Amino acid sequence: MENKFKKALIKYKSLFAFLLLCIIMSISSPRFSGISNIKNVLTQVSVNATIAVGMTFVILTGGIDLSVGSTLAISGAVAATIVKTNGNVFLAVAAAIVIGAGVGLINGIFVSKGKVQAFIVTLATMTVFRGVTQVYTNGTPVSGLGKKFGVIGNNNLAGIPIPVIITLIVFLIAFYFLSQTKFGRYLYALGGNEDSARLSGINTDKIKTMVYVISGITAAISGIIVTSRIGSASATAGGGYELDAIAAVVLGGTSLAGGEGSIAGTIIGALIIGVLNNGLNLMNVSPYYQLIVKGVVILLAVMVDKKNK
Repeated sequence: MENKFKKALIKYKSLFAFLLLCIIMSISSPRFSGISNIKNVLTQVSVNATIAVGMTFVILTGGIDLSVGSTLAISGAVAATIVKTNGNVFLAVAAAIVIGAGVGLINGIFVSKGKVQAFIVTLATMTVFRGVTQVYTNGTPVSGLGKKFGVIGNNNLAGIPIPVIITLIVFLIAFYFLSQTKFGRYLYALGGNEDSARLSGINTDKIKTMVYVISGITAAISGIIVTSRIGSASATAGGGYELDAIAAVVLGGTSLAGGEGSIAGTIIGALIIGVLNNGLNLMNVSPYYQLIVKGVVILLAVMVDKKNK
C-alpha cells in the first residue's frame, strides 16, 4: 500500500503540488478562492499555458525555443496593424498565425537541416524578430483596435473567459496529436534516442521542423490574446515569456533531455506559476521577492524530478 502511494505521489507530483499550493493560498488569502479571482487566474494563465503547449513539443525532442516572446510580439503587431487598417479580425488572426508558423519554420530548418543547436538558433531569432518588431512598429504601440477584436481577450462565452476556451482547444488538439497519432509516437521516439529513431525509418528532420512550427503557432495565438486584452500591440510585448513557458513545461514534469513528459503536466505547471503569482500578489509580496520564490520553486521541481529518475 505504501509502495503504491509512493508511486502515485511520484507520478502525479505536479498535480499534488498544485492542489497543495491552492490550499496554502486559500488559507493565506481568502480572496484567492473567489469565483472572480479564479476566472482572473485562468485568464492570466491562458497566455503562458498556450505558449507552453507549443514549448512542450519542442522540449520533448530535446530542443528549446527562446524565440516565442519575440514571435508573440511580431504576430501581435501584424494583427493589430491589420485590424486598425481595415477592421478585418479574421484576416488579422490568420496573418498572425501565418507569421508565427513562419518564424517556427525558420527555427526548424536551421535546427534540423542546418544542424545548429536549438539554443543558438532560437536565441538569434529571438533577437532578430524583436528587432523586426521594433522596425515594423517604429517603436510605437499600435492601438485603437476596436471592440470586435477586443472580444477575443476580454469577453466570456457561457460564463467562461474566451482566452481560457482558446487555451482549452489548443490543449485538446495537442493532447490528441501527442497521444493518438503516429506523429506523437515518433516525437517521443526522437526525444528518447534520435539515432535509434532515424535508423527505424522516422524522418527526424521533418519532426524537428514541425515542432518548431507548432511552437511558433501557439506563440502567435498567445500574441493575439495579449494584443486583444490590452487593446494595443507593443514591440516589447512578450519579453521574458519564454522563461515562464519553459518553467511551466519543467514544473509539469517534462524532461529537458527530451522523450518524457505530457501536455497535461504542462497545463498543471502553468497553473502552478499562475496561482503562485496571483497568491503572492494578493498577499502584497514585493515583485522582487516573487522572482526569488518562483526561481526557488522551479529549481526544487527540477531537483525532485531528477531524484526520482
